[in-house]
Amino acid sequence: MKILIASSIDPSAIEALERDHDVVRAFNAPEERLVELIRDREVVVFRSGVTVSAAVLDHAPNLTLLVRAGSGLDNVDVAHATDRGVQVVRVPGSSAQPVAELTFALLLSLVRNVTLADRLLRDGHWPKADLGGPLLAGKTLGIAGAGRIGSRVGAMAAAWGMRVLGCVADANPGVATSLASAGIALTDFDTVVTESDFLCLHVPLDERTQHMVDASVLARMKRGSFLVNMARGGVVDEEALLEALTKGRTLLGAALDVHEKEGEGVMSPLRALPNVVLTPHIGAMAWDAQRLIGERVVELVRAAERGCLDELVQPDEQVRQVAQ
Repeated sequence: MKILIASSIDPSAIEALERDHDVVRAFNAPEERLVELIRDREVVVFRSGVTVSAAVLDHAPNLTLLVRAGSGLDNVDVAHATDRGVQVVRVPGSSAQPVAELTFALLLSLVRNVTLADRLLRDGHWPKADLGGPLLAGKTLGIAGAGRIGSRVGAMAAAWGMRVLGCVADANPGVATSLASAGIALTDFDTVVTESDFLCLHVPLDERTQHMVDASVLARMKRGSFLVNMARGGVVDEEALLEALTKGRTLLGAALDVHEKEGEGVMSPLRALPNVVLTPHIGAMAWDAQRLIGERVVELVRAAERGCLDELVQPDEQVRQVAQ
């Protein structure tokens, strides 16, 4: 098959695909370059950092399959792909644990000033008395989007002795029971916002969640609370967050692995704040997880070549007209 690998994936997976297929590599290429490369491709493998737009899809008459090596679908026009008869498959399963673990890494780095302490110590300072912070144990952690990833974060928080609140888009008794077994109390978004000492975001980016956390939400957060965004950059209004962190009296700090604008050379508007921790969208970048994702990508491509993809794809990997 003719494959375009549009994002960096596990090297072993790339080697496996290149052994058996006609492969072109173009990591994070801009739209105009994708338009050139996709013309004769049958399969595109991609992650975040590259946008598979309607314009790109319209230049790919032979395209039959898009493989998202991860879970988010905000960077692909799913509806247009479906209209064009292009199947979209994602690989969400192996991302949950590394993203959940990084959530806790950012929480700890934020509240215990780990990143700031490291930076100051490297500059020759020893500000031990100035780097206190709260315990996680005994506090309330709120999860906006208590799905595959959010529920793992909640279970980890419960194991640390935290009270955990969660909300989901489509709540029902079954969801409540499942979350309760992980130590998470299902509630509504407003309760999560107003009662949490730590608010963690794990929702997809779509028309419902664009700037879901805006100035009004930030103003309703509990005094002395912290925000962690592991969802997508567009979920948080970063200008409003900057205002809340510099002029407000509620929010003590924030950690963001995802950003409204991402990529080489982009400068976060929050970069100068000592009470902010920033990482470059590395939530799923644990080696073990990337290896498993790569192996699954290879399996899916091989199944597509044999004409049995539908038999192999799991329910949570299937993508319909709109992102779920």
